[in-house]
Amino acid sequence: MDIVLYALTALLYGSLAVAGWRSHRHTAVRPMLESVPPLHDHAVSGAAVSAGSGMSTAGRVLLFVALLAHGVLLHTTIFPQNAMVFGFAFALSAMFWLGAGIYWIESFFFPLDGLRLLVLPLACLASLLPLAFGGVRVLPYAAAPMFKLHFLIANIAYGLFAVAALHAVLMLAVERRLHSMRGGLAPRHAAAAGNGWLSSWLDTLPPLLTLEKLLFRLIGAGFVLLTLTLVSGILFSEQLVDRALRLDHKTVFAILSWVMFGALLTARRVSGWRGRAALRWVLASFVALLLAYVGSRFVFEVLLHRPVV
Repeated sequence: MDIVLYALTALLYGSLAVAGWRSHRHTAVRPMLESVPPLHDHAVSGAAVSAGSGMSTAGRVLLFVALLAHGVLLHTTIFPQNAMVFGFAFALSAMFWLGAGIYWIESFFFPLDGLRLLVLPLACLASLLPLAFGGVRVLPYAAAPMFKLHFLIANIAYGLFAVAALHAVLMLAVERRLHSMRGGLAPRHAAAAGNGWLSSWLDTLPPLLTLEKLLFRLIGAGFVLLTLTLVSGILFSEQLVDRALRLDHKTVFAILSWVMFGALLTARRVSGWRGRAALRWVLASFVALLLAYVGSRFVFEVLLHRPVV
């Protein structure tokens, strides 16, 4: 049964990703460089020449089916018979499942074709990783409701931050493209000639101000859930495992990322921090969280061949 779910999930994600890129390739047109609006206008209007297409109804339905299949697959493989099997491959699979789900919800309100072309191939690859990297530690207390609540909150938080990191990457790409066209017509022609496919892909994104609004909305929600994750982790550790929370590498990186995201939100609220520096701070904060969530498990399971709780 599991192998059927693996095949169905990867087939749906992969088909949607291929269809999306083929549609983009056939419909993308190189913009008229002479009519490119000034930089400040792009912040309001974006490269909106093709951003309004959105996702078709059939595509939404198929993506919903893919999310259902992926969710059932994660539940049956992570929680077999009231136990728990988990590792870095399962962590990445769950992260991109939630990322694809968040994209699916966002797509009802914003045209995010550019994000879809990035999220779905990653979700397809991540859904298959547990086939290559399975056999991780089985936790005897996984059936406890408190642990399942902690696990659910943590994964939703990490999924939100994963999508926020992808938003930041796309925003940095858009800003770099704008700066490459700042010097006049000749640099614009040179930039377009070297990155035609990238320019047409970035044209499918909403305006920068919209992406920025979505970015900090995701970070705000993720920060609340990450706070709950740390609190529930402390309660879970004391009540179920009968020991205080250990200050190991995983906990240190989780706390570090919480501090970094909190500092970012505070700076945003107090001084309106934005731009490249803020986006790079988002990525650095996500890397710290990734080291806590996935990196430590990868090192122990794949490099050191040791189970990790």
